[in-house]
Amino acid sequence: MSTITQILIVAALVLSIFVPFSAFLIGERNKGRLKTSLAINAFLFFGIFAVAGIVSLGNGASALAAEAASESSAGLATGLGYLAAALVTGLSCIGGGIAVASAASAALGAISEDQSILGKSLIFVGLAEGCCLYGLIISFMILGAL
Repeated sequence: MSTITQILIVAALVLSIFVPFSAFLIGERNKGRLKTSLAINAFLFFGIFAVAGIVSLGNGASALAAEAASESSAGLATGLGYLAAALVTGLSCIGGGIAVASAASAALGAISEDQSILGKSLIFVGLAEGCCLYGLIISFMILGAL
């Protein structure tokens, strides 16, 4: 994909985000106008994203075939390593999200009754977020070993 095409796609994506919301902010703010601007934003963004994907696949297919023909296959171990890194990151983030949801809701309830326990509750929420970071570190270790 040429540099000009890449610049145009990035500019179109940025404009697809800012134009609907700037049009919403100019006029009277109500729920119907917000829903319309969100629908236009989603349609433009994902439409441009789909077009960019099609253009990049069309241009990159020949380069990908040439690269695959020139290099020997990386093997099953490399593919499973990438899969393991993705699974570690994804599953740890899902677990961390569940933990943060429980800890944060309990912390907000406790803080609403007694504001002096804010620091303690933030520590528990931070510990729950640590699960995600550990998964990310392990995925970096897996990718480093490939």
